Amino acid sequence: MTFTLNLAIIGPGLVGSEFISQIAAYQARNAATRFSVVAIANSRRQILSSKVSLSNWKTDLEGSNAQSADLSKLIDHAAAHSPCVVVDCTSNETVASSYPAWLDRGLHIVTPNKKAFSGSLSLWEDLQKKSAGKSKVFHESTVGAGLPILSTLKDLVDSGDEIVKIEGIFSGTLSYIFNNFSSTDPSAAPQRFSDTVTVAKNQGYTEPDPRDDLNGMDVARKVVILGRVAGIPLDLSTLPVENIVPSELRSIPTSEEFMAKLPEFDDHFTQLNESAKKEGAVLRLVGVVDPKGGSSVKLVKYAGSHPFASLKGSDNIIAFTTKRFPNPLIIQGAGAGAAVTAFGMFSDVLKIASQVGYASL
Repeated sequence: MTFTLNLAIIGPGLVGSEFISQIAAYQARNAATRFSVVAIANSRRQILSSKVSLSNWKTDLEGSNAQSADLSKLIDHAAAHSPCVVVDCTSNETVASSYPAWLDRGLHIVTPNKKAFSGSLSLWEDLQKKSAGKSKVFHESTVGAGLPILSTLKDLVDSGDEIVKIEGIFSGTLSYIFNNFSSTDPSAAPQRFSDTVTVAKNQGYTEPDPRDDLNGMDVARKVVILGRVAGIPLDLSTLPVENIVPSELRSIPTSEEFMAKLPEFDDHFTQLNESAKKEGAVLRLVGVVDPKGGSSVKLVKYAGSHPFASLKGSDNIIAFTTKRFPNPLIIQGAGAGAAVTAFGMFSDVLKIASQVGYASL
């Protein structure tokens, strides 16, 4: 029996466009579960239809039949095409705050947007309550892009395992920077921290302003999400976060000025790195979830034999230490990028399709 699930996509940027491409490729090779895209919207324009063309959507979005962006109209349209998943590909906080109202209208939600799940505890609790009913929320790609991190954690918790500690390198940017700056390879030439950050920025790993990575807040949001999924009511306002941006550079107005002045602090980072080397260790910026109260984001020294020390490129790595897994369960792989993030979202859509499709039979 063929089942069709409708999709309304908000934010067809780099990740959103890749998600649409993956949907189109899936449609070409699968018949049992069908997806019909009924809406695509960016910040300026939107298409509302019974079936948006997945081959011409970019042209149609700029064409005469497109409307000015109006989120309330899009949601009305999505709700009229049940069952429907709203796929929020943005990082917009206002959009995220609307999720409970969308669930009340019978819509499902899939998103990489961290704002709803790391924001106020009241919003988190509201989403958990509402998504326990017929409407579902999946957000695997808020932590580790396409890596099965949240689904693994949920399975551990739901099966009654006891979380002892969750520890990980959750930022592809910071992974790349410290894997290159603080290496276990004895033949690696010493690098200046500012040069490593410059290369990362030029290759597109960092945010336009690298301080938005170096301040630890992206990692902090992921730690909060993991903690909450594990049943720990973490909050950004109370989570200890180590900001490795030198205090003198935090209030400099522009990214360009920050990058120009960063070399003045290379000695500071070199000293930290040399101190780690003397102990046979490397530096890694990690997020920690500790049920006993030690949750944090901090720069840590790891022995060269530790799995975190041998990480390569921009990979993410996470270690779950539990009662059943005293030797940590480790997940490692690409934790950033459009293809893997869209894969994580698509996997969530398939989960909803399975649940809704089964219920409709």
